Amino acid sequence: MDELNTQPSGRWTSRRRIVNTRSIERVPLSIAVVGAGFSGAVVAREFAEAGHHVDVFESRDHVAGNCHTKRHDTGVMVHVYGPHIFHTQHEEVWHYVQRFGTFKPYRHRVRAMVGDKAYQMPMNLGLINSFFGTSMDPAQAEQFVTSRADTSITNPTSFEEQALRLVGRELYEAFFAGYTRKQWGVDPKELPASILARLPLRFTDDDSYFNHPFQGIPEYGYTPIVEAILDHPNITVHLSTRCSRAQLKSYDHAFWSGPIDAYFDFEHGRLAYRTLDFEPEVVTGDFQGCPVVNYCDADVPFTRITEHKHFAPWETHSSSVIYREFSRLCGDTDTPYYPVRLVKEKAQLLEYVQLARAETGVTFLGRLGTYRYLDMDVTIHEALKTARAVQAALAATSPVPAFVVDPLG
Repeated sequence: MDELNTQPSGRWTSRRRIVNTRSIERVPLSIAVVGAGFSGAVVAREFAEAGHHVDVFESRDHVAGNCHTKRHDTGVMVHVYGPHIFHTQHEEVWHYVQRFGTFKPYRHRVRAMVGDKAYQMPMNLGLINSFFGTSMDPAQAEQFVTSRADTSITNPTSFEEQALRLVGRELYEAFFAGYTRKQWGVDPKELPASILARLPLRFTDDDSYFNHPFQGIPEYGYTPIVEAILDHPNITVHLSTRCSRAQLKSYDHAFWSGPIDAYFDFEHGRLAYRTLDFEPEVVTGDFQGCPVVNYCDADVPFTRITEHKHFAPWETHSSSVIYREFSRLCGDTDTPYYPVRLVKEKAQLLEYVQLARAETGVTFLGRLGTYRYLDMDVTIHEALKTARAVQAALAATSPVPAFVVDPLG
């Protein structure tokens, strides 16, 4: 097996180990992992700890994917590709990430601008009373919102129907309609109801954005966490290095956490994503007093402003770094963020899934590999599940699945 011509990359060597073993009886196996985000890093670590040699290929010049963090010149820890808040209900995942770094307590809070007024988000008792100019208690607020809901919609299928059924026309138009058009670039009537189903509606003053029992942010950012996961003598990381489908054939098994359509050279066209553009600005002092402010009005061109020092409230900085965030359709050379998954894209995905299931020697996983929106904790949970299932299949000399988690499910 020939060596790959790669360049030195940070503290990792850039020339991969050569392993000639070809059967499960002759360990260690040679494993390739494409992508050094959480999906790829966790799978690589699981196989490395099992005694196998793992090559990780990452096209960017850093690990951690879109969770990448770094220090700005001001000293502020910046979430380079937008904010990432770690929250989970999976105790195993919470303990797993804490093996590789310290997570500081953090409760995420968001405000929403409608006109020139800021409201608490997610939608709660305080928002309802502030918006309608009332002073209702929880039971009164629930009854009030229910009276505004469109009960004629019994089986909501679109985002708009889901919102009208849940909170009624006034709250939908103020907080969701304009923001959603900016975020997704389509009318909310065209989006599935499931997008809104993730957002909570509360009749208390709780303004914590997430309900999960385990929440936090790494003390020194996400990149050192992923670096620590990959820091194993059986793992070789190749930064700024692309790995082709043909190159993977020389390994005993491969994992692909890159875009599934890219693996097949876009044979059925490119799957659609939304991407983000950021307009950074350095300001003195405190800009907005909280981590995230959503701008709900359609005539405001950006979707939100994030203030990064508030993602590390245990630190003190005299300056602040803000990002104005703009959403648009992802181009061929842009960073993909959110899979669109409308009718056309689901048909394309089915074609790629059929191609993937006809492949041998490769397993697809992660946000890009399964074309699904995944939070970090779910990404890690599925990566652990995938690594264990593939290890079991290899040990039993059974067929290895293309997907451990069904992307069509």
